[in-house]
Amino acid sequence: MSGSLQLTGLTRVHTAGAPPALDDLTLAVPAGSCVAVLGPSGSGKSTVLRLTAGLDAPTRGTVHLDGRDLAGVVPERRGMAMVFQRPLLFPHLSVRDNVGFADRVRGLPRREVRERAEHHLELVQLGGFGNRPARALSGGQAQRVALARALAAEPRVLLLDEPFSALDTGLRQEMHELLADLRLRLAPTVLLVTHDPAEADALADTVAVLDAGRLQQLGPMRELYARPRSLAVSRLLGGRTEVPGTVTGGRHRSALGDLELPAPAPEGPGVLVVRPEAVTLVAAADADARGTVVQVRRRGLRALVTVEVAGRGTEPAAVAAELPPGAEVPVGAEVGLRIPVTARCVVPPAGLSEARDGASAHDRQR
Repeated sequence: MSGSLQLTGLTRVHTAGAPPALDDLTLAVPAGSCVAVLGPSGSGKSTVLRLTAGLDAPTRGTVHLDGRDLAGVVPERRGMAMVFQRPLLFPHLSVRDNVGFADRVRGLPRREVRERAEHHLELVQLGGFGNRPARALSGGQAQRVALARALAAEPRVLLLDEPFSALDTGLRQEMHELLADLRLRLAPTVLLVTHDPAEADALADTVAVLDAGRLQQLGPMRELYARPRSLAVSRLLGGRTEVPGTVTGGRHRSALGDLELPAPAPEGPGVLVVRPEAVTLVAAADADARGTVVQVRRRGLRALVTVEVAGRGTEPAAVAAELPPGAEVPVGAEVGLRIPVTARCVVPPAGLSEARDGASAHDRQR
């Protein structure tokens, strides 16, 4: 059930003269792995799945499965199955008949279809639901049936198009745990599209961040959190602290002071980005910088505070910090900030980053 998927130079232009919906994407999904394509609305995520599934044809580029070029191969012969945001079950059929639909089309004997359907319902923890009408299912149950139906087709690649986004938080968590269990038992190859960083973190081995149709960064989620390569990636992953400054001699100079960096960064303008959970409020004597609490936002037992640091000849900086459970700090309090060296990351300013992206795109087309 595990195939090796390779997307190379995939580009899709919907309208002549318009920016491409997807621009020169190259992405490998090794057999048995899960790769998440993460991005905001309009970033090209669903275009990736449609081109992979054969629902649209690329303007340029190729899709290979186990080394086979799929150009011109119709969707139903690609060895893939897709689960959409909505289950898209046949409401007039029973749960069992929905799951066994592909087997019936293939002409398998009725008894074998029934046994295989029951097996796949057991896999998604819906054993005993076979006789129920599809219209009688809850949203979470219907999505489990859609997943069972996709697995019953025994695809080489399982395509997931934000399949859990319509579920409430508790059901999403249950589906994440179910998919993680299925990966352990079946080792399917999965290409997942999502706009939720937490979902990508929970399910994927590797995450590809898309923005405006371009691949911004690729790697394990922990790496993306700790070392984003652009403001776009940092913002998408919940980064709130962006401190403009200048990099000189391996140090970042800004309203926060002269801070050592953990890794070399290009000399010149640079924006310091730091995860809020990495910042600690401390006594002024132990601080890397000092400022005033200007906002407190509750997050259950935790709170997210914003600290404004006055610039000394530079523009002020706003730093977000997450308090530990039960900790309190009032607006207006003067506090110190400690930012571990390993948590400091510098990315290009927005204009410079866009210019670099444009130059890279020009180089690719030459």
